[in-house]
Amino acid sequence: QVQLVESGGGLVQAGGSLRLSCAASGRSFSGYYMGWFRQAPGKERDFVAAISWSGSNTYYADSMKGRFTISRDNAKNTVYLQMNSLKPEDTAVYYCAAGLVPGTERYQYSNWGQGTQVTVSS
Repeated sequence: QVQLVESGGGLVQAGGSLRLSCAASGRSFSGYYMGWFRQAPGKERDFVAAISWSGSNTYYADSMKGRFTISRDNAKNTVYLQMNSLKPEDTAVYYCAAGLVPGTERYQYSNWGQGTQVTVSS
């Protein structure tokens, strides 16, 4: 098992930027495929981005391409989500997740953080 703690959320104006961090502890971080999901009030938890074990492969939901960048630092056991050109519709709780296989679906991730709130004002 790996434990995940997100940070970096907050309130930002539309067009602004935020960088989320997810610190991992427990089992070998570099052995996990990492993902970010988000959940807006009253909506499903949706895939945002994912990154492979080495960081060489990244995947994004279509609405995030060109605005969000996922990266990881295995030496620091941390995965990041850089979010630029934020829109009010990006407002959600953002969750970090770890899994042993590549995927964009929630069921493919076995470990989850508690989430961090991102609010984008218009």
